[in-house]
Amino acid sequence: MLNKITLKNLKIGAKFNLILILVFIISILGSGVALSSVLQGRAQNEVASQAEILIQMVNAVRNYTQNSIVPLLEPRLDTNPTFMPEVIPTFSSKEVFENFRKNPEYRNFFYKDATLNPTNLADKADSFETQLVERFRNEPKTLEITGFRTLSEHEVFYIARPFKITQEKCLRCHSIPDQAPKSQLATYGSENGFGWQLNQIVSAQMVSVPSQDIFANAKRAWILIMGLLITIFVIVILLINFLIKKYVIQRIRRMEKIAQKVSIGEMSDDFEESSNDEIGGLAEAFNRMKASLKIAMEMLNNQN
Repeated sequence: MLNKITLKNLKIGAKFNLILILVFIISILGSGVALSSVLQGRAQNEVASQAEILIQMVNAVRNYTQNSIVPLLEPRLDTNPTFMPEVIPTFSSKEVFENFRKNPEYRNFFYKDATLNPTNLADKADSFETQLVERFRNEPKTLEITGFRTLSEHEVFYIARPFKITQEKCLRCHSIPDQAPKSQLATYGSENGFGWQLNQIVSAQMVSVPSQDIFANAKRAWILIMGLLITIFVIVILLINFLIKKYVIQRIRRMEKIAQKVSIGEMSDDFEESSNDEIGGLAEAFNRMKASLKIAMEMLNNQN
């Protein structure tokens, strides 16, 4: 009830401003939510795209090593006094990625074959990565897992894919110690990296891309665009207020003053409006009403 009384007491300009402010607030809130959703989605697509490119690059290096380097070096495994890690596709992928990370711009990018039972303990899966490997084992149809995690005090977006033993020759170094090259046993020992089986998921291939800067850029873009939208809305509201005041309210006020004079018998002023809009039509109607009122008053005076 109080709100109705308050609105009734407001002048047209105040009511119009109130409506504009409500429209402004609703528009800004709606635009802010929609824009935030779009920018967040775009940022996530950007980090996902970077991770996808890197994991494809890593797999390209792995395939090249498997198909071109391993056949050249494999015959020397039994004769070479020291183990040649270049014969392992994972080693080549890691070395290429570490060279990539030497650029300061990419130092927070990470690659890891997170393995439950690795030959090199540097590839040992942590608790989070172990859960991913177990999930891949329990859900054979799951071919990729993505998400966010904190790594080296930085929030990163990761792509994880299952790594399955699909070639029999891979088991030479990972089935039982007796079949492994002696140089491998001399380098890594005989306790880790064995017991693997064909078609078994042994690790999660993971690429992690820093996401903080990209999402921070999205936030800055949101603030900039929202600031621009608010500025535009304010300018539009001020402009509409100016036009409404000049072409509507001021004309209505002039008509009001003349109507006040006519109501007390002063018939000297006319409702002058040169425009053909609604207010001009109202002024003509008032002039006819004033003329009719004047004739009626003259007739009444003559009768008296």
